[in-house]
This record gives sequence, C-alpha cells and structure tokens, in this order.
Amino acid sequence: MADDGLRSLPAQRIVAHIADAAARWRDADFPPRVRATAAIAQRLGYSTPVIEYALDRLFFGITAQGLETAIVAELGAVAALDGPLARTHAPDAWARGVEWAVVISSDTTVGVALVPALFALCAKARVVVKDRSDALVAGFFATLAEEHPAFAGAAIALPWDGGSDPVEDELFATADVVVAFGRQDALTAIRGRCGVETRFVPFGHRASIGRLSARGVQEFDAMRADALVRDALLYDGEGCLSLHATFVTGRTGALAQVASLLAAAGERAALEFPIGTRSPERTAAIAGYRNLARYRSTTRGGAMIEGGNAVVVEASLDAPPPFLPGALVVIPISGDDDVAAYVAAHRLPVQALGVDTVDADSIALAARIGAVRVCPFGTMQDPPLAGHHGGETRIAPFVRWIDAR
Repeated sequence: MADDGLRSLPAQRIVAHIADAAARWRDADFPPRVRATAAIAQRLGYSTPVIEYALDRLFFGITAQGLETAIVAELGAVAALDGPLARTHAPDAWARGVEWAVVISSDTTVGVALVPALFALCAKARVVVKDRSDALVAGFFATLAEEHPAFAGAAIALPWDGGSDPVEDELFATADVVVAFGRQDALTAIRGRCGVETRFVPFGHRASIGRLSARGVQEFDAMRADALVRDALLYDGEGCLSLHATFVTGRTGALAQVASLLAAAGERAALEFPIGTRSPERTAAIAGYRNLARYRSTTRGGAMIEGGNAVVVEASLDAPPPFLPGALVVIPISGDDDVAAYVAAHRLPVQALGVDTVDADSIALAARIGAVRVCPFGTMQDPPLAGHHGGETRIAPFVRWIDAR
C-alpha cells in the first residue's frame, strides 16, 4: 500500500517540500551534493565543472512553480490530487495516485530518474528508484525525509546492479507504473517482467540534431557558436539531448564560416568544461575518427578544424553521426527536405531539434522527423520541468481517475 503519511498530506504541501529540498541542493557546498558530485565523477568520468553544470540545471529547474505548472496542465488543478474536483460539463473527478511506481535510472544522464520519481511523489504514490552507484537519488530522498518524515516511507532508492533477481522481479510484477530509461534490449526485457496491467513508460536512447536556417547562418556569431557547442560537447555527447549533427543551410562558403566559428567556440569550451576521464576504447575511437577526418579533408576537401577538445568535421548526407565525444559534425543542405531524408535514411530516433529560431518551419520539420522537442541552440541540455520529456506527460502516468458521478 502507499504510505499513509504521504497520502494524508495536501498535494500543495508535497510540492513545497520537494521544492525546498531542491533549493538546498542548489548550493554547491551542500555536503550531500559534494558527495554526489565526487561519486558521479567516479562513475561517469565527467569533469567536475560538467557535473556541477548538470546538477545546477537539474535542481534550479525543480521549483514549486514548475511542478505546479505541469500538474495543472495535465490534471486541471493541484487540488485534483487531494479528492474529487468539480468540473464543468464533466463528472467531478479525483486524480488519485497509484500505489506503487518504479523508476529505472539511465546509464549516463545525470539525475534523469529523479524527475519522474518526484512527480510520482506529488501524486502521493510510493516510488522505488533503481539508483546508480553515485546514489544521487538516494541522497536527494534523504533530504526529502528531513523536510517531512512521510517521505522516508514513500521515497525509496535501491542500488542498481542490473540483471535479474527475485526482488526486482517482484517490483516489476507488482508495480502499477514502471518508468525505464535504457537501450532497446534492456527496455524490452523490463517490459517482459512487468505485470499485465502495469503501465510501462519507456525512454529509449535517442539522438538530437540541429538545423541552421539560411538566416541563421547569416546571423551566426561567436555567442551563437558557444551555445551550439555547449549543446554538443556537454556530457561527452552521450545524452539524448546532446547535439549529434548540425545541418547548415547553404553550401561551401556558409559552412566554412560556421565551421570556423565552431572551432573557436570549441577552444573556449575546453576551458569552461574540460574533459574528464575516458575509457581506452573510447579514446582510441575518437583518435581514429580525427585521423580519418584529417585524411578525408586532405584528399577530398571539406572542413576539418580542431578546436580545443573538439573537432569540426564536414560530413555528407550519406554518413550517420559518429556519436563520439568532441565530434562537431556539420552537414551542408539545401533545405529541410535534406534533413528529413537524412533522418529517414539512417533511421534516427530524434529527441530534440535545435534551431536558430523556433518558428512555423522548424516546428513543421520537427513533426516530419519525429522530434519531440524543438528549441533554440543553447537550451537543448536544459529542458523545462513542465515540458514533455520524450513526448510523454509528467504526472498523468502516476494517477488513476475516479469519477464521482
């Protein structure tokens, strides 16, 4: 059963406690955050500035206003979580939280499992998060328990060891909702272990791309280049929101201008966000890609400029993104039809489309390529809390509606 203590709290108060806990984690010197930062660095190999940036984006984004905005957008009112709410031309209804929710963390993205877990708690559901070795979620749950003891019995984080064991099997089989982040094979396996009536909300690995319009190329400058490079280089390009390829509208002259500005931005990014520790295999793959890019630029022409820890490489529509750290892939196009054809040819599951300007054309392109978010460069790694991660709702999966008449 869900924890009675949390069930007895007004949803507005739960939201306030979560926001207050997040405010404590915004302090880089808060001891639990200091411990989590070191543990994340050890697990992922990211440099401290990169991890600090990620944690700032996470906890500065968790606010009472953001939580309430998402809840109201999906349920009509925060009070709908407390009991039947009067509705015009529809039955009175109560968005009652489910009893059990399980959230499976991602391998790489920092704190991605925390947000769905918090919305489950807002719904007064009991939530179990399969935490990673850095214990970020466990640390935040401990802070929540300090805010109010009801969270101690409702917010549970368990170590993640992968594979199958009886405890995990029981969790998956009895949970009302399972939210999972991972690769296709892992998600398929988890789905197979869920109960017949379990709501399964999968978030598979996806790619994000960018498109500079003809006007965007004309207006491209050092500030815009810094924004684009930050989207591409943060988290070693491993996240779904990382920029994996940028399409530049125009031909040789336009692309050369953009490539030069990106290389200079790469130099600056190396100072602000230095690389961390990488595996020998990944280091070798990066070196091999750079060497091949140098060879092709010499024998076939095309842009290849090194800037700091990054390399700007002109690629063709025939080659899929390399998905390697530091690879800033730029592809010349004549229009949006080329982008749509590229995504279809390489079967890219697109998460976000970064653009110079969000307008009717970019929204239409996002719809064509199956992107679930379109946003300006520089904001790709900072999705709003009240948005729809992966195109899904935030709190709706964790409630069952009860009509009162």
